[in-house]
Amino acid sequence: MATLGDVASRAGVSISAVSRVLSNHPSARVSEATRQRIMDAARELRYRPNFAGRALKSARTQVIGLVVPDLTNALFTELMHGAEEEASAHGYTVLLGRSDDVRPGGDVIARLIGEGRVDGMVVQLGDAVPPAGLKDLLDMPAPVILLNTAYRDHVGSVVLDDRTGARLATEHLIELGHRSIALANGLRRSYTAQKRRLGFKDAMSAAGLSFPGGYETRLGYTPENGRAALRSLMALPQQPTGVVVANVNAAVGVLAEARSLGIRIPDDLSIVAVHDSWTAENTWPPLTTVRMPFHTMGRVAVRAVIKRIETGETTDEVITDPPPVLVVRESTAPPHTR
Repeated sequence: MATLGDVASRAGVSISAVSRVLSNHPSARVSEATRQRIMDAARELRYRPNFAGRALKSARTQVIGLVVPDLTNALFTELMHGAEEEASAHGYTVLLGRSDDVRPGGDVIARLIGEGRVDGMVVQLGDAVPPAGLKDLLDMPAPVILLNTAYRDHVGSVVLDDRTGARLATEHLIELGHRSIALANGLRRSYTAQKRRLGFKDAMSAAGLSFPGGYETRLGYTPENGRAALRSLMALPQQPTGVVVANVNAAVGVLAEARSLGIRIPDDLSIVAVHDSWTAENTWPPLTTVRMPFHTMGRVAVRAVIKRIETGETTDEVITDPPPVLVVRESTAPPHTR
C-alpha cells in the first residue's frame, strides 16, 4: 500500500506538502502545477489515506451525516448524488439516514453525533417533525445544516428558490389561458409550502386573477395527500380548470385520483407540479413540472457543513443558480370550454 512518503517521492515534494494538498488543508500554499503533480502521483500509486490515523490526529471522522425524510423518495436521488460528489472532493464520506428519528427521545442522530461517528449533519426534515424534535437536533454539539427550511434561532441553511418555482408553474397555466387555478399545497407549517404559496399568489396577482379560499388545499406532499386534495377541489361548485401541485409526489396522487373520478388530464383539467423526478416523465400522462436544482443543493449543503467544521463559518443560502426550469410535458393544455 502506497504511503505519503511514496507520493512525495514520486511528485518530488515534501511529505508535509503532500499531506496538506491531499487533505485540502488551508495552509497548502503550492502552485497549481505542484498540486496537480501531487494529485497525479497519488492517483498513479493508488494512494488511499489512513482515515483511522487522521481521525485520531484531528479528532475528526471525515464523515458527514445526510438525513432525509425518505431514502426511497425519487426527489432525493439528485440531492444525494450532489452531496456525495462534493464530500468526495473534500475527502469526506457521506452516511445516509432518515429523519424519522428527529423527535423528542429519538436517539439515532444523538448517537451519531454524541459518539463522534460524524463531524456534522445535513438534514432535510419531514413535515411530521415537531418543533421540539428540531430544537433537540439543533442543540447537538456538531454543526447542522438544514435543507429547505429555516429556523429563527439557527444560522446554517440551504434552501431552493421555491417562490420562483411555484410562480413559474402558475404562469405556465395562465399563459395557456387558464383563469380558474387552484393550489394543492403542503401543510400550513411547512416552510416550503409557505414559499410556494407566495409564488403562486405572485403570478395570480400579476395576472389580475382572483384566488378564492376554497381553491387552496394544505394537506401535504404525499400521493395520498394529492388524492385528497383533488377530491376536495372537485367538490367545489365552480371547479378549477388547472391545478398547481406544490410537490411532484402529491401530483402523482392527483393523477391517480383523476383517473378514479373519470377526469381526463389535460382535457378536463391541467396539472403542473413543483419539482421534477424520473417518476414525473413516467406517469400517464407525463407530468409538466418545474425542475429544481437538487443536485446543486446537495453540493452546496455539504460544502457549507465542511466549511463550518473546518473554519467555524456558517451562512444561510438560497440557491438561485441554476434557476428553476419549466419542463412542459403532456399534463397541461389550454382549457376546454365547459
